[in-house]
Amino acid sequence: MKKQRKWYLALGIGATAVLAASCSSSSSSSTTTAPASGSLVGVFHLTAGSNSGSAVTGSYFRMISPGGTISAGPFFSNPDSTATDKSYTFVSPGNDGGLKTGAYQPDPTPPFDAKGNALADTITAPQAFVALNFSISTNSTDPQSKDAVPKPEITDKDGQLSGQVEAISAAWNNQYFNQGSPKPGGGSPGLTTPVSGTYNPTTHAFVLTWASQVVGGPFNGFTGYWHLQGSFTPGG
Repeated sequence: MKKQRKWYLALGIGATAVLAASCSSSSSSSTTTAPASGSLVGVFHLTAGSNSGSAVTGSYFRMISPGGTISAGPFFSNPDSTATDKSYTFVSPGNDGGLKTGAYQPDPTPPFDAKGNALADTITAPQAFVALNFSISTNSTDPQSKDAVPKPEITDKDGQLSGQVEAISAAWNNQYFNQGSPKPGGGSPGLTTPVSGTYNPTTHAFVLTWASQVVGGPFNGFTGYWHLQGSFTPGG
């Protein structure tokens, strides 16, 4: 009789252990597959901008005239734009596929050709803008202000994106225009807005936007509005 009780006891302990292990495994699996918020380090691969009927989709750039607003403009018209609405300049992915976080994608040497066309092609392919190509890069020292700037950082919190792209620099006609947010040194002049957007951790689809007012140069007081769209790849 005692042997029988011991056998039942051992059986009960074993079953409890198996059940506990199963629950623990299930919990662990749930934890590792559940969407997690946090820093997104990798490449924000860009979907090229295009027209879809009268709507614009994908990645693009617009420039707001001094005194205007982000929502209503007035917007600068780029005669070289391939968009139906010339205030949109479509953006195509560069050799790296898009914007990297946690790393710089600096200007090449030389940064311009003999005519003043920008040559940076890692984040975006050079795009025609008023007779010359412009492009963007991220450098440890901002080419316009000469200030040290941090590597781009983007954070996801429950599907909402935030962060900083202080190092974004646009090059055009042998000149540089910081297009980061915040600006080098942390300021947000004029219509400069924080980085914001959305992220789907299941599909990795993202939309990332910000505005950055130009300080100095021939476009002083104009504001660049950036709309980047595509798919995020962790780690590269």
